[in-house]
Amino acid sequence: MALKFYMTPGSCSTGIHILLETLELPFEAWIINIPAGDHLRPDYLKINPRGTIPTLVLDDGRALTDFRSIALWLAETYPRGRFLPQDPALAARAVELLDFALIQLHGEGYTRIFTSERYIPSSEARHGQGLKDDVASHGREIVSQAFELLERRMPAEGYVVGPHFSIADAALFYNEFWADRIGILLPPRVAAHYRLVRARPVVRQVLAEEGYRS
Repeated sequence: MALKFYMTPGSCSTGIHILLETLELPFEAWIINIPAGDHLRPDYLKINPRGTIPTLVLDDGRALTDFRSIALWLAETYPRGRFLPQDPALAARAVELLDFALIQLHGEGYTRIFTSERYIPSSEARHGQGLKDDVASHGREIVSQAFELLERRMPAEGYVVGPHFSIADAALFYNEFWADRIGILLPPRVAAHYRLVRARPVVRQVLAEEGYRS
């Protein structure tokens, strides 16, 4: 039984897609069309009760239902990918940066930009677009500030935790990709990291498969 990967092109699942292709693992790709409500279908909720992406169903039928768990499982199951440094301190730093990308950039910032309505109380819904614009603007501020904080912790060149592409690089990349798509300026070292990762052949392949020009 092959791995089953539930994904939405151009979403956070792009980072996991890159990890899977880097390892050259065989998997079945299942596209979840969120605007069409695929994530709320009973058959999908049976696999992932939260209705989120990405989801990876393992060979034995168990499902991993978020970016962090999938990335760590891939890193630990396939050490040949060198997605986590052998040095414990560097491995811990990779996980720290992974969480920063998932929680601060994505969870606190981009959710306000892409799903502004979630942050508007139902009692204020009558104010409509104006409130959504305010929430989205706040989200852009959070993302920009997070990238500035990251800039001070980035190496002058190369990947974020040593010589090899890691789970942290995959998580940071999709956030950088979103910034590029919506016109949020990346600070110099973050921008250099984005260019480095985007130039990887496997990343160009994944973006092409997901419908984006490399």
